[in-house]
Amino acid sequence: MATINPYGKDIITVTTEFEGRPLTLEVNRVGFRTSGSVLVTYGDTVILGSAQVGTRPIVLDYFPLSIDYEEKMYAAGKISGSRFIKREGRPSDEAILIGRIIDRPIRPLFPKGYRQEVQVVASVLSMDPSFRPDMIAMIAASSALMLTGTPFDGPVAGLRIGRLNGKFKAFLSPEEREQSDLDLVVAGIESGITMVEAGADQVPEEVVADALAWAFEHYQPAIKLQQELAEKVAPATQEYTLVLPEEGIQQEVDAWVKGKLGEAIRRPYPERNELVNQLRWTFHEEMGEKIGDDYANDKYDEAFTLAVHKDVRRGIVDDNLRPDGRRLDEIRPLSSEVGVLPRTHGSSLFTRGMTQGLNIVTLAPLSYAQLVDTMEVSDGERRYMHHYNAPGYTVGEVQRLGGPGRREIGHGYLAERAILPVLPAEEDFPYAIRSVTEIMSQNGSTSMAATCSSTLALMDAGVPITAPVSGIAMGLMMDGNTPYILSDIADAEDFAGDMDFKSAGTAAGITALQMDMKVHGLPVEILRDALLTAKKGRAHILEHMLTTLAEPRKELSPYAPRIEKIKINPEKIGAVIGKAGEVINKITAETGAEIDIKEDGLITVAGSDPSKIQQAIDWIRSLTEEAEVGKIYTGTVVSLKDFGAFINIMPGQDGMVHISQLSNERVEKVEDVLHEGQVVKAKLIGIDERGRLSLSLKDVEQ
Repeated sequence: MATINPYGKDIITVTTEFEGRPLTLEVNRVGFRTSGSVLVTYGDTVILGSAQVGTRPIVLDYFPLSIDYEEKMYAAGKISGSRFIKREGRPSDEAILIGRIIDRPIRPLFPKGYRQEVQVVASVLSMDPSFRPDMIAMIAASSALMLTGTPFDGPVAGLRIGRLNGKFKAFLSPEEREQSDLDLVVAGIESGITMVEAGADQVPEEVVADALAWAFEHYQPAIKLQQELAEKVAPATQEYTLVLPEEGIQQEVDAWVKGKLGEAIRRPYPERNELVNQLRWTFHEEMGEKIGDDYANDKYDEAFTLAVHKDVRRGIVDDNLRPDGRRLDEIRPLSSEVGVLPRTHGSSLFTRGMTQGLNIVTLAPLSYAQLVDTMEVSDGERRYMHHYNAPGYTVGEVQRLGGPGRREIGHGYLAERAILPVLPAEEDFPYAIRSVTEIMSQNGSTSMAATCSSTLALMDAGVPITAPVSGIAMGLMMDGNTPYILSDIADAEDFAGDMDFKSAGTAAGITALQMDMKVHGLPVEILRDALLTAKKGRAHILEHMLTTLAEPRKELSPYAPRIEKIKINPEKIGAVIGKAGEVINKITAETGAEIDIKEDGLITVAGSDPSKIQQAIDWIRSLTEEAEVGKIYTGTVVSLKDFGAFINIMPGQDGMVHISQLSNERVEKVEDVLHEGQVVKAKLIGIDERGRLSLSLKDVEQ
């Protein structure tokens, strides 16, 4: 049946082969009133990318761009598992993180000074369960923007890739993602990469660099397809005005600051920040007196900020010196301590320059793991949770307190990914772990401070991580084709620079990575150099951390719950639970222990009293223990027969001792040796094919 288009426009469709499947972009089927709307199909995944450009002028000092990724439970054939909430509401953390992944390569491609309101929404309408839909959502968002006529210097495309048997692959299945040691997102434009994000299992930098090159080459067909669509649609160019400092104002400001920046304020933080602020106040005071009532404070302040940024770049390019006087590869002073809070299970305070993170680790039974209910994941759990908080006072500002924003969620997730590969397995350390970083002060790379403080607090808590993790933030200044790579960037270098790059890992390799380019794409070789430079910086920071605490503590905090584990045959879980939970409730009531049972038969028992924990474990063991040939059991005689006797050696399991096995001497009658209710020791000498137990009292001391 043909689709009716009320505007009488033809439906335009373009298709290309993309990583083994057709990728199709379709316009004019839905979304008639948007500024740009594209329906993207890849396999059974269908995503609607919509872009809306505001028509009213906006008076703001920033670009009001919002990009959102919308999960629709129906797309995966699901109804939310929440008991109370069944419709989509606030986006999940996962949806927020994907929205950020789409936003970061797109935002730098609008010109500075563009102030028109732009909203982009990528809505998942149908989800193919064999791969994640996030990169198709990125293509949908970019395609929609390409049809708005805005000054968007796209298109953008990306790939999420992994590594299987040493080979890179995109659109991995859930099973393949479990096997891969790399989860890498690479996005960019036709000429270069603009965004990278990764989680990895200690993968070497050279391998990651090769993966960047592979992804850059393989996302090109999606770029070309969007260009083809834009040529066919031929959207009208939007008229706009860039809000930039007037050339005359900028020249006036540059003349005023000449000689007052550079060497004059090249001081360590916070002294430098104070000098810049004093200079800014003096500037506004003098210019206000000179110009009078017509003084445009906002325009002159923006020009002053731009002059400071140009001075930062000039010092790095001309003098190879940074705003605070450091060399390009020099890291700010480091300080750290552990055990700073007396009643927590683990704590640390990590300081790098003026950036400081306080981390607190809390341990709990596995039943406290967070249930994950998203469009993609069903009945999943997060055993390790990292939460990041950074109130306004950490940057010296007055801000309203509230829930975590997109930035806080993103920074927390990056630090969480950095630690996940080195956590012990549940079987070895049966705890749920919550790590909270309270940022105390910000001046560059708080997410990497969160990573370092998390590592120290986990070791302070006695969590047996397999290797310590450190992290560093890197920067980049491009002077023509010459890159200047900066280690451990602070705020001024971040604002004035061309790349913000965070690398976390162990001595063996990378565990987490995030790169955001402010220029229109960078070649892989520059990113390769940045990776290798970051490796040296990470090693320096890790060396400092290990002088504070070299390895995880051997004992847990006395305030942490004690948890013991026992592995049983999964078929015997019912025996532990009992009818309507009767057995497990009785164990819990009598011992006070907290019991958690996994489907694979792993049972954890938690409590504050070790004797009560052992009592519960012994109880569970008695319910689930399987008979072992050659082992001597203490049992009760339950019945006598002419040919022998039956002895109960464990709950629900009776064994038969033949009359010939009652004694080393001949026995005429069973009653001469045993009587019902008698407690005896018996050796298990055999189990037949039907599971029947044969016992012997011979050579067993009673």
